[in-house]
Amino acid sequence: MPQRLTQLVAELKTLEAKLREGGGAAKIAKQHQQGKLTARERVARLLDAGSPVFETGLLMGYDRHEGQAPCAGVVTVIGKIEGRAAVVVANDATVKAGAWWPETIAKILRAQEIAMRERLPIVYLVDSAGVNLPLQDSIFPGQYGAARIFHYCSQMRRKLRIPQFSAVMGMCIAGGAYLPALSDLIVMVDGTSFMGLGGPNLVKGATGESSTAEDLGGSILHTAVSGVAHLRAANDEACLEILRARFRELRTGAASTRVDQARYIAHLPDDHRQPYDTGAVLHGLLDEGSVEEFQPEHAPELICARARLHGRPIGVLANRRGFLKTALGPRIGGIIYAESARKAAFFVDTCERHGLPLLYLQDVSGFMVGKQAEEGGIIRAGAEMVETMSCTTVPKIVLTLNHSSGAGYYAMAGQGFDPDFALAWPTARIGVMEGDSAVQAIHGTELDRLKQAGEKIPPELEAKMAQTRGDYERWLDARHAAARGHVDAILDPAETRDALAFLFEVCQR
Repeated sequence: MPQRLTQLVAELKTLEAKLREGGGAAKIAKQHQQGKLTARERVARLLDAGSPVFETGLLMGYDRHEGQAPCAGVVTVIGKIEGRAAVVVANDATVKAGAWWPETIAKILRAQEIAMRERLPIVYLVDSAGVNLPLQDSIFPGQYGAARIFHYCSQMRRKLRIPQFSAVMGMCIAGGAYLPALSDLIVMVDGTSFMGLGGPNLVKGATGESSTAEDLGGSILHTAVSGVAHLRAANDEACLEILRARFRELRTGAASTRVDQARYIAHLPDDHRQPYDTGAVLHGLLDEGSVEEFQPEHAPELICARARLHGRPIGVLANRRGFLKTALGPRIGGIIYAESARKAAFFVDTCERHGLPLLYLQDVSGFMVGKQAEEGGIIRAGAEMVETMSCTTVPKIVLTLNHSSGAGYYAMAGQGFDPDFALAWPTARIGVMEGDSAVQAIHGTELDRLKQAGEKIPPELEAKMAQTRGDYERWLDARHAAARGHVDAILDPAETRDALAFLFEVCQR
């Protein structure tokens, strides 16, 4: 090699080694003291060991900003995760708390353009204080300013259907919060902070050192119950493993694992009015260890989960029963609230983008009613849930376990919305309402008049009420529904797992 070339290569490697140190040894040590990996350590743990890695933009901005922005505070690479090529974008919190420089925007946009052009999944490892405010004029406005990052996120999400995964592993401040919010999966490490546009400590975070979750007021608990986080992880390592597991599923799915079906059948109550453990039913029907619940702390009355059935990845929606204690107050299981309706709409839309068939397990009494519910947007949220379910193109199978009443029957993929198969257990009860509710609806006015007058219920009214109850009991019976074609079949719970697996194989497209 010519001497001049040898010298240039040596100088380049020295420069690259220095840039890869990010904010330097002291900042790296501080990151480790906080129990966190650095950006490059995170990338290395996420990518397959020994696989080829191509880094873009390593020298971006190295000769600007008085040398204070090595690698523009972000690492962007193309590598393999579980054998599948992917783009990874990782904020470097050792460089000005991961703040965005003008060159940061250019690097992220270039990484997104590669993902879009090559149809590669993209992973964002977020640990950033947001816009570097003194340089905002070169970052915030313009056609190729920060907004274009979110434009690309939206294009990948809605039009190109390129999987986007975000792990919030530190701060996620101001407009940067939209990056994970527009992803298909958001995993948050406990102790991270998530603050929307215009957070109160924006200046501190963007121009100085990392702030704590308490400083920013954006705790992991708050984000989980408000519907931001999809999954939680105890630490960086656990977070990265969740991402790798998702890539394993994208690549190959997984082998079927048999389960003890008698275990979940034992949880079913004799009285249809009594609660039971819906989670136990899921774990009995689906492959062991495969159930990954989406936003478990947020609107827990409606379970949304990714799972596998005989190795096939599917999306599952199921109603929890009983009275539930949540951070936002008590909830009634089997009722759809505005939050659970929006949660379901987002989850179904994600399954549509990923091509995951859907299994609806119905045990629903309807939507929440009343002034407070209406003021909370229940009508619009319910419409969003219904519209998303109705327009999805992936296979849908609905199984009525117990109750299925009112508009809840519709929103949970009732037969009028063309599910591929409509099934029921012998315990299923499908109708607008229960018999006692029908008695009150039909005869309530007369009953109230008699009560106010202090009069007894006359025999003829007693007979009418008994007739109403009897009619509703007959109409609600699963055998009545099957006899009129409202369900394709009534399944023995012990045979349901294999039947569902076969039907998903039949309707795959």
